[in-house]
Amino acid sequence: MLSIGNVAAETSRLKEILDSGVLKVGTTGDWNPMTVKDPTTNSYKGFDIDITTELAKDLGVKVEYVAADWKTLVNGITTNKYDITGSASLNMSRAKVAGYSQPYFYLAFVPVVQKKSLSKFNDWDDIDKSDVKVAATLGTVQEKMVKDFFPNAEHIVIEAPARDFQELLARRADVSVTSNVEAATLVKRFKQLAIVPVKEARKPTPISMLLPQDDQVWINYINHWVELKKTQGFFQETAEKWGLKSL
Repeated sequence: MLSIGNVAAETSRLKEILDSGVLKVGTTGDWNPMTVKDPTTNSYKGFDIDITTELAKDLGVKVEYVAADWKTLVNGITTNKYDITGSASLNMSRAKVAGYSQPYFYLAFVPVVQKKSLSKFNDWDDIDKSDVKVAATLGTVQEKMVKDFFPNAEHIVIEAPARDFQELLARRADVSVTSNVEAATLVKRFKQLAIVPVKEARKPTPISMLLPQDDQVWINYINHWVELKKTQGFFQETAEKWGLKSL
């Protein structure tokens, strides 16, 4: 007779992945330098891609990237569209229905504006005004964040594949809030943008991978893998490759 532990192992996502020879990873492709999609080749690159490629290698399987967006990222896990996601901010609403790996990176959030408008904004309080338009992408942690941070501002919430910073570039918004990681990439890519020199970044947040909540065997495997790779310096080396600095 099979024990409860053996039954769990037999029905785990881990066994399904090993049997099929494929690890399916949900990724948005719009979070530079974590995950960036090349539309001409439908291929992906970035910190997340290096991480999940390494995971597949250690599993001894191929990796298949499944296009996802922030609004339905968790739904893709709960409906078995993919086995795991790339990096996602730890969020307790998501944690109600999906599992998380242990963290392997830490970030915080900063406001980004048009460089021409930078003199108007010195800190967070300067943004919380009725005549300021703040953009956010539907389904991201920033959507709730901007509403909490700036109750008096006008909120412009747009749906993927559009992104909040595009509203800023088009001057339909005055501010967008993003991770310090993406903000650094944005101001390098778009010279007309600048990071507001706030006294301190807000909402320090761990970064993890989303997993099926009820599959402890798969969660345990991923957590052991993350711990081993952290100890071996893999995450630090990969972050440095992409110019990332964890908090």
